[in-house]
Amino acid sequence: MEAIDALHNRISINRLQAPAPQGVVLENIQKAALRAADHGRLRPWRFLMIEGQGLDALGNLFVAAKGFEPDSAEAEKLAKKPHRAPMIMVAIAKQIEHPKVPFIEQTISAGAAVQNMLNAAFAQGVGAIWRSGELAFNPAVAEGLGLDANEQIVGFLYLGTPQVTPNIKPDLDTQGYFSRWPA
Repeated sequence: MEAIDALHNRISINRLQAPAPQGVVLENIQKAALRAADHGRLRPWRFLMIEGQGLDALGNLFVAAKGFEPDSAEAEKLAKKPHRAPMIMVAIAKQIEHPKVPFIEQTISAGAAVQNMLNAAFAQGVGAIWRSGELAFNPAVAEGLGLDANEQIVGFLYLGTPQVTPNIKPDLDTQGYFSRWPA
């Protein structure tokens, strides 16, 4: 797929199945992250790749973080959420002390890395959706995933093979979002 077509047509795909991306396709997704806008070339991010039994462990971590009784209906439903895709990349922003690059810029850079991965996935026919929600900001989840004090989760990137053919959305009207200044 041409780059501009991928950028104009990328959509999130939430119905995913095995197989997860692998080989050159996965490497392309990973390399795209490393080309995100990054003031000072700090690379203020890292990613945890979770597959297979790791998805079970992540589900159990979610249940423990919410304090649900392990055998409750709530716990069973929550424990299954990581299995919505065969692979999850946990995107983690790192706050690195730097005289010219504030933390907010570093967090935005980590988000740009995730966006690059979404675009690379879509361009290669891989289904992907960026999820966050309250568990992304839960201290028990951060601790369970081994985050340092200067790190925070910016989202969970679910990756897999689309279960259905995605509907391409109509062109978007840019007029309401861009204006000249001064007017």
